[in-house]
Amino acid sequence: MNPVEVLKKSIITDEGKAALVHSGVNRRYLTQFPSSDGLFLLTAKAAYLLLDFRYAEAGANKAKNCKVVEVSSFGETLTEIVKQDGVREVYFEMDGISLALAKRFEGILEKAGAKAMLDKTLDTAISKQRMIKTSEEIAGIEAAQKITDAAFAHILPYIKEGVTEREVALEIEFFMKKNGADDLAFDSIVVAGENSSLPHGVPSDNKIKPGDFITMDTGAMLNGLHSDMTRTVALGKVSDEQKKVYETVLAAHMAVIDGVKPGMPGSEVDKIARDIIDKDYEGRFGHGLGHGVGYEIHEEPRFSKLDPTPCEPGMVITDEPGIYLPGKFGVRIEDMLLITETGCRSLIHSPKELILL
Repeated sequence: MNPVEVLKKSIITDEGKAALVHSGVNRRYLTQFPSSDGLFLLTAKAAYLLLDFRYAEAGANKAKNCKVVEVSSFGETLTEIVKQDGVREVYFEMDGISLALAKRFEGILEKAGAKAMLDKTLDTAISKQRMIKTSEEIAGIEAAQKITDAAFAHILPYIKEGVTEREVALEIEFFMKKNGADDLAFDSIVVAGENSSLPHGVPSDNKIKPGDFITMDTGAMLNGLHSDMTRTVALGKVSDEQKKVYETVLAAHMAVIDGVKPGMPGSEVDKIARDIIDKDYEGRFGHGLGHGVGYEIHEEPRFSKLDPTPCEPGMVITDEPGIYLPGKFGVRIEDMLLITETGCRSLIHSPKELILL
């Protein structure tokens, strides 16, 4: 069953209901067609992708699970279809929508004789649906990760004394795009030495020096699907303190891989790693353990103290514990985990043991 059919089954409970999707990521998820503008309308009678002249021809050739309609006025075409298909109530996305756009849609629908359903019904349905990846989506994430794994292997000999964080980040970006990535999954995080204590540090002109930890959080985007991986390596020898921190993070990371099971709430998975780190480094693991990955780099569900969502087979969630010592250094290790019927499988093949360059 394709994603449009799944959504129709959960949202279109009678002939008078419809769903209107305006966000680019959800339009792409449902139709496999990327565009900077457009509307997806699902009624009991049909699924429509409304595109202007810039995208109509490409959409007609490439979009799936829908009928492509070229429009000169989104409002007029939307009104026409709503009346034509006998729509009385329309759910639309509330997440990320501006008040002005919400009011515009509400006005258009009222003139067409339909009511705008101003609640989270559609957002919740799509989010829940996207949590469980299809076999095709899993294969797509793995294809993006294959590029990311190759970039990691490529960058290791490039890292030397005097090379800057920014240069490393740019080399990773160039390699990924040269080797098939449509884009980066997100702006690469490359931080070294004292900067590695910054979980989301921005690559700078800081030069790598002997004894530095270098944390690289990178990912590729391919056909709309993302990958996400973090590895921390070191240039030259490391201190006993650095080694202990690394081994603690790795132990927490591996304990999650060994411990996660279907049905386990995300909050309990988070606790597996947090309990190990908090024994010696309480307060130094300040973010959640992980997040869903798919058509967005951060999506539901979460491995977090605050997320009760139970793990289900088909979910892809990151396992990324870290320890950050301000003014000294930090370590993070991240894999994407596919929840299976019995536990999980890592989608990442890059080594996790401490690499000394």
